[in-house]
Amino acid sequence: MPAPDPAPPKSGPPDAASHFGARLLADAAARVHDMAALTGGPPRTPEPAHAPTSPAPSPVEARPRVLGGPTGLGTEGLRLHLRTPEPPPTVPGPSPEAADADTADTADTADTAETAETAPAEGRPIPGLYFHPIPEPDPARVDEVSRRIKAWALDEVSLYPEDWEEQFDGFSVGRYMVACHPDAPTVDHLMLATRLMVAENAVDDCYCEDHGGSPFGLGSRLLLAHTALDPLHTTREYQPQWAESLHADAPRRAYRSAMEYFVRASSPSQADRYRHDMGRLHLGYLAEAAWAQEDVVPEVYEYLAMRQFNNFRPCPTITDTVGGYELPADLHALPTMQKVIALAGNATTIVNDLYSYMKELAAPGRHLNLPVVIGEREGLSERDAYLKSVEVHNELMHDFETEAAALAAACPVPSVLRFLRGVAAWVDGNHYWHQTNTYRYSLPDFW
Repeated sequence: MPAPDPAPPKSGPPDAASHFGARLLADAAARVHDMAALTGGPPRTPEPAHAPTSPAPSPVEARPRVLGGPTGLGTEGLRLHLRTPEPPPTVPGPSPEAADADTADTADTADTAETAETAPAEGRPIPGLYFHPIPEPDPARVDEVSRRIKAWALDEVSLYPEDWEEQFDGFSVGRYMVACHPDAPTVDHLMLATRLMVAENAVDDCYCEDHGGSPFGLGSRLLLAHTALDPLHTTREYQPQWAESLHADAPRRAYRSAMEYFVRASSPSQADRYRHDMGRLHLGYLAEAAWAQEDVVPEVYEYLAMRQFNNFRPCPTITDTVGGYELPADLHALPTMQKVIALAGNATTIVNDLYSYMKELAAPGRHLNLPVVIGEREGLSERDAYLKSVEVHNELMHDFETEAAALAAACPVPSVLRFLRGVAAWVDGNHYWHQTNTYRYSLPDFW
């Protein structure tokens, strides 16, 4: 009996990229031979309020940042630009705002930071937090997205009663999504992300937290809501009852409608990817609900494990759909890409823990967030637990940037590079929204 053939070697990033042809890979590799072309402006780590002078830069701040992207002939389509909602058929000379955005995309380190800081953002950033400032999002796009999402919420899905209107407006979701998706080609593309974001928050508020949410019975509510994203296929007798149930409450109505829009604009692979990440999110909700029912505080590592599921991951994972292109399924599924996306989701979710800390302390009951868990499990004061949580966030951010830069070098396919830059833009936009949303958030007096 002949000996079996040896097992084929495991596929790594270059092997996956080879499916797109050696010529494409070689061309992409030539465009990214200089790692400086993959890096953008420096991070901004604000000095503590009490510090009289700026601290010396830390060696870790020199780690590469995937923002600038490749340069050279044929790469213009990969660059992030702030665009007007309805670009004219011919390209006129750039406006001062567009010129600033283009300069920020190609300038050296100092110029990028200066561009973002010429118009200081509203709100105070957390002292010591590692983040990247961004230019103010296009106000015309913000206004249009805000107008459209409110019309959708009221007219299409009856999302909230009249007395919730102030809270809906205070969420500033239009500014949030425009900041997070600077490469979206049209407002229609931005609306794909905006509807899904609003629907996700409706589920969180109405099922889990602020507006009647409860850990009791959460599993069955989430299961039925998930079928609005991942349709039930059952017998003819029971299909009508399920279809009718999708209109039973605001979260299911919002999920159903937002997903219908998304499916029409995305590929089957992109839609399935989103469903998978929403399943992760719902699993995280259930873990947190179990701790609430048992009235226990998890270990710090357990809390961080929950936060890798109950986090913002579904939002940056659709950055290619919102950008009007597709990261092929085998490249999205690479373990290295999955690690980058997970780190991005983890870092952005700890940003939420930190900025919402005071809001959650003021709410009834005990809300688990990283400072609370660290304080209780490690016996630290509120201040020390909060400051340690800032350090946890910063380490996650550095790891995200390091892993993204390594993946860009190992698999320099244009769609990979653009996707990585899109995820980085989402991370930065997420921080911008948390910092500037003073309607929802305020900082503790720890500095």
